[in-house]
Amino acid sequence: MKPLFKIFHDDEKLSESIGKIRKDGVRDEDIYVLSHDNDHEQRNRKSTDANKVGVSELGVGTTLKNVFRSKGDKLRTKMKEMGFDAEKAEDLEEELDKGKTLLIVTNQEKVEF
Repeated sequence: MKPLFKIFHDDEKLSESIGKIRKDGVRDEDIYVLSHDNDHEQRNRKSTDANKVGVSELGVGTTLKNVFRSKGDKLRTKMKEMGFDAEKAEDLEEELDKGKTLLIVTNQEKVEF
């Protein structure tokens, strides 16, 4: 199943959307946040209790390879491991370059963000 996603410019709207999808029954372990800025991503995850794309999603080998990759390459790799094709990962990473935040929902057929 392909992941569902939405790009946000505003952290408050991101938080509201995460609250809504949780209320609609999306499990916490299916909610992920990605951003180009590590501090921004960490603040969003902390304030919303969203997950990071980590070792359990990527595997040990990919996680170790990411140590040597640029931030853009790491983000694209994470998105591909989450189920995005290479072209979509490239497009989304370009949006993250602009300071936007990506909300990813897995294991759902439909989500009202």
